[in-house]
Amino acid sequence: MAEQATIARPYARAAFGHARDTSGFAAWSQLLAAGAAVAATPGAEELFGNPRVSEAQLIELIAGVAKDCGASVGTDGRNFLALLAHNRRLGFLPAIAAQFETLRAEVENTLDVEVTTAFALEPAQRERLSQALAKRFKRQVRLAETIDTSLVGGAIVRAGDLVIDGSVQGRLARLQQQISQP
Repeated sequence: MAEQATIARPYARAAFGHARDTSGFAAWSQLLAAGAAVAATPGAEELFGNPRVSEAQLIELIAGVAKDCGASVGTDGRNFLALLAHNRRLGFLPAIAAQFETLRAEVENTLDVEVTTAFALEPAQRERLSQALAKRFKRQVRLAETIDTSLVGGAIVRAGDLVIDGSVQGRLARLQQQISQP
């Protein structure tokens, strides 16, 4: 079977193209995120492949979850879900949503950055970090903060494929590796 990303790509591009043409990035992001959440739920794959569950029922399930999450599900969104259901591609919604968000971030010149710290960042620290990352990546940065007390101190910054480990735990691990090498 082909890799998920390969199968998801044309669907993500189609959704992106339509969202760009209709200025509907936010609505499509919400719809695809809700669909991805449904598809990632344990047991969803069996539901999608169950011959007793119709395509219409699957579309209504995903559209209902999207609506409950605050997404507007119009005719175009339902048609997109119907296409996925007909082609048995609803299970690819997480990959489609991820590729859509990558395309959207490229056009909007934004970058999602995950910062993991031992303690919550102060607003001033958060602002300085956002500015420094925006300067480094030459993009508008959206920070998502996670707290992991096992880091002891410092932070780990993840931006796409780049990982910057400035945590005390990471420094100790690198020091231990240097000491153990002959």
